[in-house]
Amino acid sequence: MRALPAGADGSPGSPGRRQGQGQGPLPGRVSTLLTGVCPGPPQCGAVHTYLFVDGLDLITRSHVGAAGAPPGLLLRPGGPLWPTDRARTVNVAALGRDGSDAPEVEIRVRLRGRNVVWSGLMYPGVDGGAIEEVRFDLRQYAAELERGYACWGAGSI
Repeated sequence: MRALPAGADGSPGSPGRRQGQGQGPLPGRVSTLLTGVCPGPPQCGAVHTYLFVDGLDLITRSHVGAAGAPPGLLLRPGGPLWPTDRARTVNVAALGRDGSDAPEVEIRVRLRGRNVVWSGLMYPGVDGGAIEEVRFDLRQYAAELERGYACWGAGSI
């Protein structure tokens, strides 16, 4: 049995903001980002990116028919997921699982101090409560985008 990240089981300390709580993530609590990729046919219609937040597939949980944009687009240095002080809205889905046009799965990405904040989210956590906002340690986040791009991004736009 795989261990869940701290708080991912819905216990106190869960890193995401839950619907109805009225507060942001608890001070000092950060989420972990992990990127992955589907190689495309025959598994899916095209190569696409997975974004796992604390072990949960953000894109599929946000919209079951959506698949991530190509890794060369999402993960590239200076690309849409790289944070800046000014928040920006990013559509992380580019196609449906069958290769057709995808429904939008938008997140707001911004840099706040040494944290990267994703807001505008609405996907179910492990406990079924809505995750609306998560934050990541900038070093872990940047290292994961760099790792994902090095593994799958170059030449995949």
